[in-house]
Amino acid sequence: MKDPGMGEWIAIAQWEKCRELARPGIIFEISNGEGKSLFTPCAVPLPPMPFDWKSAPVRFRAIPEPQPQHSSPMPGPAKD
Repeated sequence: MKDPGMGEWIAIAQWEKCRELARPGIIFEISNGEGKSLFTPCAVPLPPMPFDWKSAPVRFRAIPEPQPQHSSPMPGPAKD
């Protein structure tokens, strides 16, 4: 089987192939018919879709896992 490579969309009917593509530093983008995306590691069966998706997932692709970003520190409690 040819490795589809990063960014090439694959039909969601072939989701089980995510096992073959899974490796450290790689996650999967799942897209629905409305163009909304979900980012997930490979999990068979397909993970539940967000409650606000009105259309079913149609495709997926392997993408590099984003680097973690540090947020600003939480502000301290309000002083009276």
